[in-house]
Amino acid sequence: MESSSSTERVRFRTQVLARHLHQHVPSQSQSQSLHPSTCLSYSPPELSEPFDFDTRDMRKLMDGHNLEDRDWLFGLMVQSNLFCPKERGGKVFVTPDYNQTMEQQREMTMKRIGYLSDRGVFQGWLTKTGPEAELRKFAFLEVMGIFDHSLSVKLGVHFFLWGGAIQFFGTKRHHEKWLRDTETYLIKGCFAMTELGHGSNVRGIETVTTYDSNTEEFVINTPCESAQKYWIGGAANHATHTIVFSQLNMNGNSQGVHAFIAQIRDTDGNICPNIRVADCGHKIGLNGVDNGRIWFDNVRVPRENLLNSVADVSPDGQYLSAIKNPDQRFAAFLAPLTSGRVTIAVSSIYTSKIGLAIAMRYALSRRAFSLVPNGPEVLLLDYPSHQRRLLPLLAKTYAMSFAANYLKMLYVRRTPETNKTIHIVSSAFKASLTWHNMRTLQECREACGGQGLKTENHVGHLKSEFDVQSTFEGDNNVLMQQVSKALLAEFVSAKKKNKPFAGLGLEHMNKACPIVPSQLTSSTLRSVHFQTDIFCLRERDLLHRFAAEVSQHQVQGESKEYAFIVSYQLAEDLGKAFSDKAILQTFIEAEETLSAGPLKNILGLLRTTYALITMEEDAAFLRYGFLSRENAAAVRKEVGKLCSELRPHALALVSSFGIPDAFLSPIAFNWVAANSWSSVQD
Repeated sequence: MESSSSTERVRFRTQVLARHLHQHVPSQSQSQSLHPSTCLSYSPPELSEPFDFDTRDMRKLMDGHNLEDRDWLFGLMVQSNLFCPKERGGKVFVTPDYNQTMEQQREMTMKRIGYLSDRGVFQGWLTKTGPEAELRKFAFLEVMGIFDHSLSVKLGVHFFLWGGAIQFFGTKRHHEKWLRDTETYLIKGCFAMTELGHGSNVRGIETVTTYDSNTEEFVINTPCESAQKYWIGGAANHATHTIVFSQLNMNGNSQGVHAFIAQIRDTDGNICPNIRVADCGHKIGLNGVDNGRIWFDNVRVPRENLLNSVADVSPDGQYLSAIKNPDQRFAAFLAPLTSGRVTIAVSSIYTSKIGLAIAMRYALSRRAFSLVPNGPEVLLLDYPSHQRRLLPLLAKTYAMSFAANYLKMLYVRRTPETNKTIHIVSSAFKASLTWHNMRTLQECREACGGQGLKTENHVGHLKSEFDVQSTFEGDNNVLMQQVSKALLAEFVSAKKKNKPFAGLGLEHMNKACPIVPSQLTSSTLRSVHFQTDIFCLRERDLLHRFAAEVSQHQVQGESKEYAFIVSYQLAEDLGKAFSDKAILQTFIEAEETLSAGPLKNILGLLRTTYALITMEEDAAFLRYGFLSRENAAAVRKEVGKLCSELRPHALALVSSFGIPDAFLSPIAFNWVAANSWSSVQD
């Protein structure tokens, strides 16, 4: 049987080849009737893709704030050769030169910072306060991140980590001495928290600081190799000062982790005495950031260099703090660090927008295969399978863009009472949004085929540039477990006090449990009421299950910590349920700000696509019975319908991102001209 099949395949290929050779040598009469075939040419999708809503209004909704400031900064970067403008296919694009050595990329980052600083971009970043100043700073950081992740990370370390630590951990004496010089870059700061042996577990860091009351100095020491500070952005080449996180040992008693200011280089760039610095070396991305390692060999700093908003030490060596409980003191100490998670979450969504804008525009101009003999080839995005790959990711990106805006507003309007909420929401969104970004970039890379592999086309290279977001400023899996622990604490407290739930979006737990219809129609699936109900049902049920499982382990004599560890699967499901529901809620709130019309209609399609694709992709909906097999099949079928309905709006939706053409890539536009022989000659 196998031999017969093989013979048939050989005979078939022989016939195909014979027909090909026969047609290759036509008669004279035949050849006269042949005409040269027309070569492929690029057709701008704008010629055939009408916009049914105002993309400017959509951009206002998406960006949320400081649109004019953003556009000014985009223009400022395009004007300078420091941002490597290059003509491709009749358009000018700006992008870092990743062919440069690591050392060259680092120096270019600093030159770009100098250029932007001279033009007032950083004015007020540390010396002005209030929501308006903070939102302007966020907007500028987002724009710079669209150009280059190294640039935004380098700035984030200097302003948000070093500068933010002085703002929030320090007091008036620190603000007056350090903030203005930091804003003008007379001082270049870094942030030495992570160690070789400790990353997420900040409480366990091993650097030790003691106090010498005779000289009124703190003495900072790296007692072992695992205590060396690691991955410290700015430390390898440029930073003059650092915030050192260290255990404070007073008279033989550990007072926990505290932060100190230490100088690591003089004004000429020389390493200071008793400081050792080494380079972390080449990385898979972010090579424009000089990550380094630091050892402290009994480095002495003045008593005033302790950042003392939470605790202080008197000249004679008395430890002073209004917060007596070490756990509460540690929590208060780390609370301001949420700004890092906020900026990471937001930047990841702008990166998803870049990937989708490029992949979508390419799919609207690139064709492949014909449906009928000698017929025209079909646009990639007209294939239902291609729609299914990209359009749900587009809907998720819209949803998470609204979530990112909500998180920013929550942060800039923060009060001591909202610190816990900011910590939980920023942890959940940082994990969800960065995971989404990596998945989106991978799909966009594949959707662009071989062109996605070229560095100049961005989508492939962006994966390595942004991969780090899954682990820095908190490992995503650890952050999600923190979210679940916080939800459990709220659950236990409410039950113990017999009080209604208040905060963290758990108020729905005070109502009757939602009931999912046994049969889901298209209209039900598209109902915002149904979507809210099933997301709340999922969170409520998983929280009850998580609480019951942890309690069962404790009844068996196991510690709460061990109970959390062995219940990790439910914790992961619960953390994701919390995040997904919160994202859906921010989408609904954004919709509610609009009156009826085309903009609201398209947002309804996107919101439903987000809700249904989340139901389809998360096995928890089937695993715990929130959806029956029949209803899960109905959800899957509806997603396909939604993709076909979103297809006519694809170009308008990515155009609404407001990213200038120069910050996208050649395959987003005339990819034929960009790859022509004349482009090689140029």
